[in-house]
Order: sequence, then structure tokens, then C-alpha cells
Amino acid sequence: MKTFLVAGDRSGSGKTSITLALSALLAREREVQTFKVGMDYIDPSYLTGVTGRPCRNLDGYVMTPEESRMVFDHGCRGADTAVVEGVRGLFEGAEALTDLGSTAGIAKQLDLPVILVINARSITRSAAAIVKGFMAFDPNVRIKGVILNNITGSRHREKAVAAVEHYCGIPVVGTIPRTEEMELAMRHLGLVPYREGTEHDAFHRRIDLITEKIGEHVDLGLLEELAEDRAPPGEPEAFFAAPEPDIRIGVALDEAFNFYYSDLFDVLAAVGAKVVPFSPIHDSLPEADGYILGGGYPELFGPELEANTSLSEALREESRRGTPIYAECGGLIYLTERLVLKPGFQGSEQQQVYDMAGVFPGETRMPSRRMLGYVVGTSDAASPLGAAAFKGHEFHYSDVRLGDGVRYAYRLSRGGGIEGGLDGAVVDRTLGSYTHLHPVTSRGMFSHFADQCRTRN
Repeated sequence: MKTFLVAGDRSGSGKTSITLALSALLAREREVQTFKVGMDYIDPSYLTGVTGRPCRNLDGYVMTPEESRMVFDHGCRGADTAVVEGVRGLFEGAEALTDLGSTAGIAKQLDLPVILVINARSITRSAAAIVKGFMAFDPNVRIKGVILNNITGSRHREKAVAAVEHYCGIPVVGTIPRTEEMELAMRHLGLVPYREGTEHDAFHRRIDLITEKIGEHVDLGLLEELAEDRAPPGEPEAFFAAPEPDIRIGVALDEAFNFYYSDLFDVLAAVGAKVVPFSPIHDSLPEADGYILGGGYPELFGPELEANTSLSEALREESRRGTPIYAECGGLIYLTERLVLKPGFQGSEQQQVYDMAGVFPGETRMPSRRMLGYVVGTSDAASPLGAAAFKGHEFHYSDVRLGDGVRYAYRLSRGGGIEGGLDGAVVDRTLGSYTHLHPVTSRGMFSHFADQCRTRN
């Protein structure tokens, strides 16, 4: 099995477009397993879409090295090539003086060769100085090749390539021309999710154009020479062994709710749950022993969510009956009484208000202060997810304001949560939080949730 990691010199270097194009090109002839460094949902949706295999996340802050290795080996089963996309700049992480949470840390943990993407706009010899500095900064991070992005002409290309290969002693694998046609559509939380984008023909044409353009300017043969062979994974991890399911858990999955780590579905299977997908926009609530509502963009589907009153009423009734329900971020927003979109949101001149499911007393206002970062906290014993210490992340532009008397099961020592370091609002056996948990590192909490589903009233 071939392996390599694509890292950038900074955010916006172009590594996401380049990684998805390389993955799509390689997947035409072999099984390609992709991974994304960091707690991200949107970039992995693209890598999943272009390879047909679920992209998995690796995060050195939230996950232990053993958990990262386990997820990597599990994902690589049956693959011919493993491609890992980094996050931000190669050395950016949770701390100034260590590798914690960085792409470099994952590259070293998994012993992966690195292809470094440099934003070469307006620089030639300086590109070599940047690469040289990255190589010297930590020699244990094995930078094997370079892709120069935002090249504006043949002279620019010739000078930059010659400088990098002369001063750094490693090959330039590709030189990507600068053009607006190569840019992916963005919105307030990042790229437009792949699932949503695929409903439009223009989106498909843009993905195809990016793939073909990058394919024309990257030497895939050289890239494969730089990728390193490693033995395929051995025996399957016992952690992911799936018994015969004895409970059903409904998972909200549609254009509004699709922020899930791929490992969630394996972890639910491993705790004996059969996943029943449903759409809060299009469906009625399926019969199940518990429900999970992940994050996404419910704010873009206010009219549709408000119109599906049969589902929101059924969800409210299940919560009142004590059926375990777990919601993260977008799911939390949907479980409040109303969503208030203030003037200026998405260019609107008027305030817009939509009724939501009303499980939690209170409302959500958007836009609000941007919150993005790791969280660290503890969950108390009365939580539907049980007593535990956890690490996760939060990622939103909203402000959930709940009524007096709401109990919180999470206490955060890092991160904001819903209110002043409190998160995990609880009503009956429904928990809603801004915290996103990684299902592998928080597997004990998901196992407890499954046990709660087995005691459904």
C-alpha cells in the first residue's frame, strides 16, 4: 500500500483542492483511502465524494497516538493508496512549542512522507527559502516533494522550480497555475458541503475542472515514486467488531444535518446499534430506541424544517417520553424553540424567524461571534452519555439562549460551550451541546448512550 501526506505552508495554500484532485485521479485506477488531519467535516465530505470511501479524521490533540494508529489501520483496510490531507500550515497546532494537534505530529506518528504545497504567488527563490526553512525546522518531518501553487507563467515556473530543486534537493512534483476557476465555493463555515453541492450541475463541472487542471500540472508518476510502501493492515481491530444489533438509533442525515465523523457509524455498529437514517426536512420520525442529530447548516433550511411539523412534534414527544436523544451544534439549534436570523445574515435585509422542534426552552440567534477551537471538559453521571472526561471541538457562528432552570451536564475547562463554560443542556434524557465529540476517543460515552437506548421507556 502506498502512503503520503499533503501539507500546506499555511491555510489557503490550495492543499484541499490539490488533495481532492490527486485523490480523484488516483481513485480512477485503485482503491484510495483518504484521511483529514483535524476536527473537520467539510473537507472530508469532498474526499469521500471523489473516492467513494469514507474519509476519516486524525487529530493529535483529541486522539491518542494509539487511537490515530487504530483509525488509520482500520480505514486502510482494502485500500491500495492512503492519502492524508493536513490542516492549516504544516506546523500549526494547539500549542506554540510542541507538535500537539499539528499535521507534523500526525506525519511523525504515522511515519508518512510529506508533499508540501507552497503558495508561490509572487515568489520564486523565496519559495526555496520557505521549503528550506520547513525542512530545517523539524528534520523528523520527512518532506519528500513540493507542489507550487498559484504559478502565473512559464518564467515564474522555471525560476521557482529551479530554486527549490537546487537549494532544497527535493523534486517539485507539480506547478499549479493561478486561476479563479480552481476555487471551490465557500460560505460562513468553510466550503459548501459536498452532499449539498452535488445537487447542482455547476458543482460537478467545477470539481471535474479542478481535477483535470491539477492532473495536467502534477507528475503523478513522480508522486507515486515519492509515496512510500507499507504493509497493509493486519488483523481487524477488535474495537470495530460489530455484534448483531439489538437496538435501532435514528441518525438525522440530509442536506441540513451531515456533520458526522465517518467513524461514528462504525462505533455505533460496535456498540450493537443499527443506524436508521432519516431527514428532518423530508421524512417522518422513524421508529427507534434513540436519536442522534449532528451538526450541519439548519440555518439554511429554516422554512423546510419549520414546515415538517409532524417530525418536530414526534421528536418533542419522544423527548418527553424519555427516549435518549443526543444533538451536537446544528442538532442543538434544531432542538431549540425558534431560530432567529438577524438582518444581514446571508445578505438578507429582514429578520427571519423559524419555528424549530422546541425540545429545549429558548432560541438560537445568528449570526453571532465566531467560535472555533478545541474544548476539554467533563460530563456528569446524570448525562445520557454518562460520566466521562472528554476532548472535542466547537465550530459555530450562533448563540443559543436557553431558559432559566436548564441543567447542564458538561463543565468545560477549555472552550465556551452554550453559556460560560457550561455545555450539554439536558431535558429528560435529551442532551444538546455545542461540543462535537470524536466517536473513537469518546467511545465510552457513545456506549453509555446505547445502553440508555436499551432502557427506553
